[in-house]
Amino acid sequence: MTVDAKVLPAAAYAARTDGAYLSSALTRGPWHPEHQHAGPPIALACRAIERATAQQGLSHLSRLTANLLRPVPIGELAVEVTADYVGRNAGHFSARVVAQGKEVARFTALAQRENELELPQGLPGHPLPTAVREAAESPPGVMPFAGSHVGYADLVETRVAQGALFNGPCAIWFRMNRPLLEGEQPSGYQRVAVAADSGNGISAILDFTRYSFVNSDLTINLLRRPQGEWICLDARTHFGQNGCGLAESTLYDEQGLIGRATQSLSVRARD
Repeated sequence: MTVDAKVLPAAAYAARTDGAYLSSALTRGPWHPEHQHAGPPIALACRAIERATAQQGLSHLSRLTANLLRPVPIGELAVEVTADYVGRNAGHFSARVVAQGKEVARFTALAQRENELELPQGLPGHPLPTAVREAAESPPGVMPFAGSHVGYADLVETRVAQGALFNGPCAIWFRMNRPLLEGEQPSGYQRVAVAADSGNGISAILDFTRYSFVNSDLTINLLRRPQGEWICLDARTHFGQNGCGLAESTLYDEQGLIGRATQSLSVRARD
């Protein structure tokens, strides 16, 4: 049975009455059939952090760092958030995701208090740049692992603004086909988190069937609140000769530049 013939889950996660979350097949990643793509659980932690920051009157999530300690299994997850310090202009928060009794991901975040500010005319680099091509003008793209099973490639729609998927530097638009949590529209921050972890995949320069290049972290820096459904990653990958690498993505929404994301990579030849 093809993916198109299957009934897709309603969302990436369903909330349980005890506060935990049940993962659906839409979270499945390309590396292992029982492991999640890191984008959805990072976005789930982002959602919990957003709720905690809002209680402190901090409305802009300016940085989110995810340390991916273990593969995240497709199953039940718990998310815990702590306010480490909240000041006049900003607050520092930490969080963790737990699965099967083990901590699988740890997070730190910086949230800021927003205020209206009129910038002077003629600032260098302003107005902010926009993506190389709009989402509406970009042709559809297909993940190389799409169709073999229900997973992340069904959670998101991709369009190619420049380059090609999994073939070096490229600019790819992402839009979520299903919500992160059943019955709830994802925030702009959550949309960024779902997409940003794909930077090392879409800009791959090694053969996916011969090498693995898994990221152990993700840091997202945002200068403003993301707007709309589409998020663009203008991504590229760099490798050292020591089995390590770096993927970096410039992030856009349809209005223009919103920030950057980086990932540290572990590169291995497949057996």
